[in-house]
Amino acid sequence: MAAHRGEFSIVGMCEALGVSKSGYYNWLTTKERGLTETQQSRENLKIDITHSFHQSFGTYGAPRIKKDMEEAGYNVSEKTVGRLMAELGLYACKQKNFVITTDSDHAYPVSRNLLRQNFKVKKPNQVWVSDLTYIWTSEGWVYLSSVMDLYSRKIIGWEVTDHMRTEGPLAALEMAILFRNPGSNLIHHSDRGSQYASNKYRDKLESIKAKSSMSRCGNPYDNACMESFFATLKKEWVYRHSFRTKEEATHKINWFISSFYNSVRRHSNNEYLSPDNFEYRYQVVEKSASYPKKILYECLSHLACAL
Repeated sequence: MAAHRGEFSIVGMCEALGVSKSGYYNWLTTKERGLTETQQSRENLKIDITHSFHQSFGTYGAPRIKKDMEEAGYNVSEKTVGRLMAELGLYACKQKNFVITTDSDHAYPVSRNLLRQNFKVKKPNQVWVSDLTYIWTSEGWVYLSSVMDLYSRKIIGWEVTDHMRTEGPLAALEMAILFRNPGSNLIHHSDRGSQYASNKYRDKLESIKAKSSMSRCGNPYDNACMESFFATLKKEWVYRHSFRTKEEATHKINWFISSFYNSVRRHSNNEYLSPDNFEYRYQVVEKSASYPKKILYECLSHLACAL
C-alpha cells in the first residue's frame, strides 16, 4: 500500500483490500516502532485498560476492568490486568470501614430482625433495605436517605435533605413505592434509627403491607449492603469533590446514583453487571418461556448492546 500512496487514497486501498483504516495504521505504527504483534497487542491492551479506568472515574480495580476487557475481545486474566494497571500507575480508590451514625435512642417500638444478614435474594421486590448518611458541603451537612432493592443492589428511592427528620427517609420510600409498586410479601429492613421507627414511616410500610425488619443494636453489618453502597458513593464520588453548596451536592449525588451507579457501574454481586442490566436480564429470563423466539432474541440483543 505504501508503494501506491501517490496513486490511490489510503481509504480507497483499504476498502479494496477489505481491511479497516485503523487496522492499517496500527500495523504501520507497529512496523515503524519495531514492535512484534504480541508487543503491539500488549500496548493496545494497556490503552484499553487506561480508557476503562478513566471511564469509571478511576473507581474500577482489576476485577471490573477484566470484565470490560473480556467484552472488548481480550483473553486476559485478572492478575495480568492488575499487573498492567500497576505499571500504568492506575489504582482504584480504597474503601473505608463502616461508621455508625444511627440514633437509636428513642421511645418508638423496634421490629425484630427478619433479614438476619441473609443478603441473597432470588428476585426484585422481595427485600428492600434503607438507611441514611451524612455528606459535608461548604454550607454544612446534607443527608442522603436511600432505599435499595437487595436483589440487584439498585437504589430505587433516594432523597437529599438538609435535616435528619423523618421526611427524608419517607420521601425516599415513597419514591421507591411509586416506581416499583411492590407486592404484599415485601420485607423492608433498616437500622433502629428514630426516622425508620417513627409512626409516619411505619404507617407507610403498613399501607403497602410490607413487613418491617430492623438491625440489632450497634451492628452495622446487619445492613451491610446499604453501608457498602454509602462507602462506594463516598470513596468513588463524594471524597473526590468539594461541594461548595448543598444544591451542588444534591445535583452531583443524583447524577452518581441515576447515571452511573444504577445504570453503568459493574457490581460484583450481579456477576459484574450493572443493577439495571442485572434486573433486565432477570426480566428476560423470567418471561422467556412465554415469549416467541423472535422477541426473545430482540431482548437479548438489546441487553448485549447495553453492556
